[in-house]
Amino acid sequence: PPDAAPRIRAAGHNVVTNAYPHIWCHHLSFTPDSPFRDLRVRQAANMAIDRAAMVAMLGGMALPAKGMVNEGHPWFGRPTVDLSYDPDRAKRLLAEAGFGPRNPVKTKFIISPSGSGQMQPLPMNELIQQNYRDVGIELEFEVMDWEALRTRRRSGAAAPENRGLHGINNSWAFWDPDIGLLGPAQSAAAGGSGFNWGGYSDAKADELCLKARQTFDTAAQDAVLAELHGHLVDQAMWIWVVHDVNPRGLSKRLSGFVQAQSWMQDVTPIRVG
Repeated sequence: PPDAAPRIRAAGHNVVTNAYPHIWCHHLSFTPDSPFRDLRVRQAANMAIDRAAMVAMLGGMALPAKGMVNEGHPWFGRPTVDLSYDPDRAKRLLAEAGFGPRNPVKTKFIISPSGSGQMQPLPMNELIQQNYRDVGIELEFEVMDWEALRTRRRSGAAAPENRGLHGINNSWAFWDPDIGLLGPAQSAAAGGSGFNWGGYSDAKADELCLKARQTFDTAAQDAVLAELHGHLVDQAMWIWVVHDVNPRGLSKRLSGFVQAQSWMQDVTPIRVG
């Protein structure tokens, strides 16, 4: 936990971090009753979040997100829309979509108090809730434990148990193209998988997903995935908040540990002395 880092360092120990393929995000519903079917609402929901404040709340142990993957990643591409914090623009977009102080967007998300790479999900979601209130989005939560949330994610936004819920706070990984981009973006009609919780469907995304699956040269596939990611950011497919940096506390007696950008770590170089 970020709050433990100062105590660990004060005792003479070390705290190491590194960005790895992980995003703390909210999958959005595209069911008929969801306000997020409107691109302007999706973009506003991203632009309303003060990610710098969230990183500060987490003791600096996160990276502001601008999409599914971090900047500098081979798949980041060239989005034309910047989803960074811009509450004034968020208000304008909501006004264009017919929402305002007297008619706020009303939505409800599934969240959990802990689990997987969730960092500190309750205060993080409360910060988003306040950010949203400032621009005209009234966000409620249905809180459940992590495994119950994962079951709801697997059942899909259209399932009866998810009726009236328009987002799910399931942190995500992008260690390979299928889980990172293709699974979430490919529609059911185009052979998409259960990773597409919200029922997202976009003809260009489907076309690029198919092209990526049929491209076997790594560099060429990366180029297709970069084009796909740029398009998904422009479409604000999800709400992307921060990337985790996987903090670890290490005894001052340890040396030789190199933190990889992965869950898998090589412990053979470690020495204790």
